[in-house]
Amino acid sequence: MSSDKRNLIIMWIANFLVSSSLTMIMPFLSLYIDSMGEYSTEYVTQWAGLIFGITFLTAFIFSPIWGRIGDRYGFKPVLLLTGFGISASLFLMGLMNSVYELFFLRFFMGIVTGFIPLSLAMISKQTPKNQVGEVLGILQTGGVTGTLFGPLIGGFLADLVGFKFTFIYTSFSIFIAALFVIFGVKEKKVAKEQKEKQHQYSSKEVFGLIIHNKVLLSVMIISLLTQVAVMSIQPLLAVYVNLLADTNNAALFAGITFSATGFGNLIATRKWGRLGDRIGYEKVMLMLLIGGAIVFIPQALVTSLWQLILLRFLFGMAIGGIIPCMTAFIRQVAPVEIQGEVNGYNVSFRFLGNVLGPTLGGFISGFIGISSVFYVTSAILFIAFLLLTWSVKHEHNKKEHKGFSTSH
Repeated sequence: MSSDKRNLIIMWIANFLVSSSLTMIMPFLSLYIDSMGEYSTEYVTQWAGLIFGITFLTAFIFSPIWGRIGDRYGFKPVLLLTGFGISASLFLMGLMNSVYELFFLRFFMGIVTGFIPLSLAMISKQTPKNQVGEVLGILQTGGVTGTLFGPLIGGFLADLVGFKFTFIYTSFSIFIAALFVIFGVKEKKVAKEQKEKQHQYSSKEVFGLIIHNKVLLSVMIISLLTQVAVMSIQPLLAVYVNLLADTNNAALFAGITFSATGFGNLIATRKWGRLGDRIGYEKVMLMLLIGGAIVFIPQALVTSLWQLILLRFLFGMAIGGIIPCMTAFIRQVAPVEIQGEVNGYNVSFRFLGNVLGPTLGGFISGFIGISSVFYVTSAILFIAFLLLTWSVKHEHNKKEHKGFSTSH
């Protein structure tokens, strides 16, 4: 077996373990806070929001830093640092007795969060440009599969052994993922002579490269808009399911509805990546953005649960190819010396979307109803489509003008 194939398999397993472990604690985070004392519902929900959001906020700040370190010293050491760091954070969360201590550990976990995006950056850098979309699509299915099973396993364990032991179990699972990286992954090193010839980009130069490449900058903004769109409805979906189903098994049906998106993602991600390798990643992203915008509209108009589940499945198919196509596009346009840092900025925008999305969704639903969130989300994806269309056209015209000037 080639080293590239072995690395892909090992990182798929590691991503599955990390994503499943991180999503295990999501279903009961607010319940864990409630178990720490006699608190009001308002107190619990406020702190749950803060504790959930602080991880993404600190990750937003630190992602480009980890990417820069990965470019300079290799991604494997950074993967180990983030893997063991997340593991230690989760282990200590299981030992906490106060909300403030839990908040601090979630803050620290945000600093070391980035295992899955860094794995995408490492595999992307080591994959031939004409195959990177399909390979990243395969790798992302590891994370998607983990998010499908994580909440189910987490809920089962919390009922069986309690919150604290579930945190410890998730910590151990991520520790195992880091061990897989230590003993299974071989990162290709750049020869010393070649590294000395490479241009050493400053952070200012990297930022300037992103700003001046209209398509690349648009991809960053689209990362933000896509995550805002995806996350705006997430906290409200269980309530929406309850309104449609009117049953005592609302939690079960909410889980099925959540999973439908993941299954659609799982089925289509690799195919979108392969198509991007053939026809161009910008074209595939445009198709997916407009497809996602269209599929969101009827979700506001459904009259039964099966209709919502089907539409969430179709949305999962549409949205599943965006992240691998974005990462593959960065692989194409960013100099090899700074791909980790550029990917880090892209991930930062996604993390910021994770913070803004639920806030926006809650605000809109509170004023004009849950159904309206679907319309707003569709509009956000349509704006992302228009932005990418404009930037691709602008970059194309720029190249044509440059070619015309050179020929004359």
